[in-house]
Amino acid sequence: MAHENAFVQFLHDAGTRGHDQFGSINWVMGMARRDVGAGRLGLRAMFSLEPWTIRGCGYPDLLASGERCNGATIHDQQHPHDLAMELAAEYNAPLTGSIRWQVYGGPVGEPALGPVAFPHRLSAMPNPLAPIAHHWLDATHITFGVMTAGVHGGRWKAETSIFNGREPDEKRTNFDFGALDSVSGRVWFLPTSSLALQVSAGRLTEAEPSETGGPGTDVTRITASATYHRAADEKRIWATTVAWGRNADSEHASNALLAETNVTRDDRDTWFGRLEVVGKTAHDLNLNPVVGAGSSGPGLPLEGIFTVSKLQGGYTRYLSAWHALRPGVGFSVSAGLVPTR
Repeated sequence: MAHENAFVQFLHDAGTRGHDQFGSINWVMGMARRDVGAGRLGLRAMFSLEPWTIRGCGYPDLLASGERCNGATIHDQQHPHDLAMELAAEYNAPLTGSIRWQVYGGPVGEPALGPVAFPHRLSAMPNPLAPIAHHWLDATHITFGVMTAGVHGGRWKAETSIFNGREPDEKRTNFDFGALDSVSGRVWFLPTSSLALQVSAGRLTEAEPSETGGPGTDVTRITASATYHRAADEKRIWATTVAWGRNADSEHASNALLAETNVTRDDRDTWFGRLEVVGKTAHDLNLNPVVGAGSSGPGLPLEGIFTVSKLQGGYTRYLSAWHALRPGVGFSVSAGLVPTR
């Protein structure tokens, strides 16, 4: 199986924190499976050209945050994907009755933590922009070093991972290997063929940039999500995801809530939308480190968690397929909501 998705976009974020950029968000992936012994062996690979098609530290995405570039925390931008997004293998075999066991791992892969990552979620597929809640939900979808083991039945799955929880560096074409010293666990439950529920938790070692510029900060992440797909027929589908994530470190704890949906009619017209509410620190948002500075004194540190929101909506018109590729033309608009202080 092969799948590819590429956007050629012009992004304009207004205001003093925004900027314009023309570029391409893209990825291509391949999967192959065959029977080996009593089970099935699968090979998976995924790549992106974003190290060359996204300039600078990332593309404009107001209120987004996470990772570092040029010695500073990235803010109001989404960093490009790495050249290698996945290089992994899996093996799945019967255990007892209808229960099967599975192992997965590789130099680049995704641990058992969070909902399906936004590049793969059907509810996010027509939307080129990463959620601003990305680092509360699915930021581990590119991990340089992971091993996962799990068991599953017809409607449930339980899995656990050990992995390198550190974020990739700003050199997007190399491999950022590290110790497999982070752990996670996840449980999936499918009450119906249209609804997927998951809860997961992980302890990530040196996962997020330090506010002091030192080694990364250890993070405990908890997530829960529900994804609903409804297909009236092969040309009409409605997909929705609601997800919650929580990050906690030695100094802060913050939450993120995401709700996104898209509707496709006649295999041609797609409307999509996303609402996010996220708690971010002054460091995440690159706010002035002190307030009230002036002749009376140096001012007070700007601390605490600030609740920010982002609302986005868009439309895509898909055209006739061309050599198995389906082109489309679309637009989206968004608004960020921030506290006055």
